[in-house]
Amino acid sequence: MNQKKSDFDKVFSAWDILVIAFGAMIGWGWVVSSGGWIESGGAVGAALGFAIGGIMIFFVGLTYAELTAAMPQCGGEHVFSHRAMGPTGSFVCTWAIILGYVGVACFEACAFPTILTYLWPGFLKGYLYTVAGFDIYASWLAVAVIVALIITVINILGAKTAAVLQTILTVIIGGAGILLIVASVINGDVDNLSGQAFVGTSSGSMIKSVLSVAVVTPFYFIGFDVIPQAAEEINVPLKKIGKMMILSVVMAVVFYALVILAVGYVLDGNAIALSQSGTGLVTADAMAKAFGTPVMAKVIIVGGMCGIITSWNSFMIGGSRAMYSMAESYMIPPVFAKLHSKSKTPINSLILIGALTMIAPFAGRKMMVWICDAGNFGCCLAYCMVSISFLILRKKEQDMARPYKVPAGKFVGTMAVLMSGFMVAMYCIPGSGGSLILQEWLMVGGWALLGVVFYIICRRKYGEKFGTLVEIISDDAAASLMPEANDEELDQVIEAAIERVLAKKAS
Repeated sequence: MNQKKSDFDKVFSAWDILVIAFGAMIGWGWVVSSGGWIESGGAVGAALGFAIGGIMIFFVGLTYAELTAAMPQCGGEHVFSHRAMGPTGSFVCTWAIILGYVGVACFEACAFPTILTYLWPGFLKGYLYTVAGFDIYASWLAVAVIVALIITVINILGAKTAAVLQTILTVIIGGAGILLIVASVINGDVDNLSGQAFVGTSSGSMIKSVLSVAVVTPFYFIGFDVIPQAAEEINVPLKKIGKMMILSVVMAVVFYALVILAVGYVLDGNAIALSQSGTGLVTADAMAKAFGTPVMAKVIIVGGMCGIITSWNSFMIGGSRAMYSMAESYMIPPVFAKLHSKSKTPINSLILIGALTMIAPFAGRKMMVWICDAGNFGCCLAYCMVSISFLILRKKEQDMARPYKVPAGKFVGTMAVLMSGFMVAMYCIPGSGGSLILQEWLMVGGWALLGVVFYIICRRKYGEKFGTLVEIISDDAAASLMPEANDEELDQVIEAAIERVLAKKAS
């Protein structure tokens, strides 16, 4: 294993990593999907379902927290799985997570101009063609490509620039959500919950409806794992990194649950059904009713637009760092490990992902839904492999320094494997509510085949270099290598050195 000092600049503060992770998890779903969640589980039931889903992802997050603090290197999953499973296991894990990041980024490129049609009904101009039933217009394509270019350039200019953008947009999202929650408390009515607190007539059917929401909720929490990808760029004590990651998950769970309850408190069942059959933007309609003006619905839509950008931005950061780590290990061409001379960002990886997000809209939104679902499967598979790596390293490397050590590690690791394995199974089992369709499986298969091609070619071309892991010597680690000395001993050493220098000058 080779060792070196990090080539990245440490620019992320604790606040930066918190908003990057939280922003990745809070996308557009809280605006467009709240009505469906309430219809499936009831207002209280859906909120409870998100709490259960949050617990599922919480265990996975704990394993990430310990491993990130122990191995604060760019690439996250790549480093964890390599140390536990070796090069082949690391290749599978990292390749899977890249599919997730790229898939979501491409989807967001299509989602952003789609939202503009809610704010500006006359936005669609210049019909071009139709893909899988989705009409593509010149104005729609232009906005998608231009925004994709802007986000790519922002990420290339520097990680801190991307973090500033993330902060601004996350504050807007939080502000919109808080406005809705506060307004619902003031102007909502508890009677609106009557008949829609839970779905079902018996305790068994109610539990089943709650679990039907809980099954899909982990997919809305994908994104906290962006923090390990940028670990080398974080200027925060290692122990604190793990805590911030867990905090981001808790914040996302609370946000989703409170938004659901707020919607159910403002709109009764009939109003939600009417909104679902209309625009489908139930959260926006709830905001309009809570404030008594349709103008406020646009505030929620703008918040949703910001959520798209924050997710998009976070996954650009995560995907480019994952590609960088694979390239540095010669698992993919090393050209993707090149850093920008000034901003120290993985420029070629960002250019490739940015180019894909600019090309993706030409395939239409329906196809992007397919690739996003395929990408979510990749993320869950990576989660499972990281959770297994956590257990392996707990057994194989008991003496490894763990600045943030999770209590009851064996239990936490086992639960994380079971929970993430359950999420993977939900994608595979037909009728589970989250199973992939044929087109999505074809995308997973195509990505896997491309990975096999890279694996074979790079292994033959780079020989022993393939799969090498470069260990980063962190400042904390460097400090730990220095001999311990108390202040008095240190003073004596300094005085002796000064005396030697003066003696040489005198002679």
